[in-house]
Amino acid sequence: MARDGAGCATRYSHATSLISIEVDNRKRWWTSAKGKRSVVAPGRGGQEHECDQPAGERIRIVGFHVEPDAYQMVATWAAARGYELALVVTTAGPVHTDYDGHNAILATAPRAQDVLATTKLKRAALPIAAYAPDIILSYTFPYRLPPEILAIPRLGAVNLHPSALPAYRGPNPHRMLYDGAPTLGATLHRTAKGFDTGAILSRHEAPPPQELTVERVRAVWNHLMYLALDEGVLRAIAGEPGTPQDHAAATYAASFTPEEYWLDWTWSMTTLERRVVALNLIEPRARATIDGAAFTVLAARPVVTPNPVAKPGTALGQTAEGYQIAVSDGAVDLILSPESIADSTPADPPVTPPAWIPLG
Repeated sequence: MARDGAGCATRYSHATSLISIEVDNRKRWWTSAKGKRSVVAPGRGGQEHECDQPAGERIRIVGFHVEPDAYQMVATWAAARGYELALVVTTAGPVHTDYDGHNAILATAPRAQDVLATTKLKRAALPIAAYAPDIILSYTFPYRLPPEILAIPRLGAVNLHPSALPAYRGPNPHRMLYDGAPTLGATLHRTAKGFDTGAILSRHEAPPPQELTVERVRAVWNHLMYLALDEGVLRAIAGEPGTPQDHAAATYAASFTPEEYWLDWTWSMTTLERRVVALNLIEPRARATIDGAAFTVLAARPVVTPNPVAKPGTALGQTAEGYQIAVSDGAVDLILSPESIADSTPADPPVTPPAWIPLG
C-alpha cells in the first residue's frame, strides 16, 4: 500500500457502493496490528483510503444547525457511525427573521446533548475549541463561520448543501424543483470563504419521484443528503482535500419572491404540479386566486383532457377538496387548505421565509 500526504494508505478494489458502507461497518472498521483503528473511505476510481487512528478514539463532531430536522439527521447518522456529536451550535438567526428553529433544537435534543445558542460566533470560538472537535459540520446555518472557528477542527470544516454543486448555490435549493431541473442533489464540501464554494468531498443526484408529492420529494432529497454526508465525512477523515468546483458552471438559487408564490393558470399541468410541491416543501405557501378569492394550495393534480377545456383560470367546478381549474394544456384538481377555504378572501402574498431554512 502507498501512503499519501495525509498518512493514509490507498488500496485498489472494485467500486464500493455507499449502501455497503452503511450496512456493514465491520468491513470498514478494525484494529490493526499496530494497535490503531483504521477507517476505510470510498475513493474516486474505485479506490479506498485507509487511515490509522488510535484504538478506541471516536471522531468528535461539532454541528452547526438551525433546522431541527437537520440536527436530527446528523445526530442519527453520528450515532449509527459511532461518532460523538460533542456539541450542537445553533442561533436565533438574523434579527430580521422570526424563525424559532433554535428553540425546537433545544426542546428536542437529549438532556445529555450540549447545545450552544449564540449570535456571536467569534466569542464562541473558545468554548467550541474546548470540545476539541475533529470535524466541524454545518448543515442549515445562516452565518459564515469565522476563521477563528474554521481553524479549530483537526480534520477541517465541511458543509452539507442540498444541491449538486456548483449548481444552485445559495439559500433556496427548492428552486431547482421549481425550475424543472432534471435531478435533485446533495453535496458535502469543504467550508470556504464564499458560501457553497468549497472543494467537493461527495456529491449525489437522483431524479425527482415520478409521483410528485411533498412527502416523496422530501424522502428522495433526505436520502441524497444522508448519502453525501456519510461518504463525504469518510473522505474528510481519510484526509482527502476534495475536488475544486468549476466556478464558471455555478448557478445561484435565490429566495422565492412574493410574486413567485402565486400560481399562474397559463402554466402547464406538470409545471403547476411541480411548482406547488417546490413552494410547499417547508410548509404550505403556494397561493392561487380563484374567482377573485385567494387560497392556499396544498397540491395540484393534472387532469388529462384531449384539448384545452376552457380559458386558463376558469373554475370548472368544485371537488371534495377544492376546485378543478382549466390551464393551458388541460386542467388541474387543486387541493386547498381548509383554512383558506373557510376564509377565501383576497389576501396579501405570504412573507418570504428566512433564506436559510432548508428542507423540512
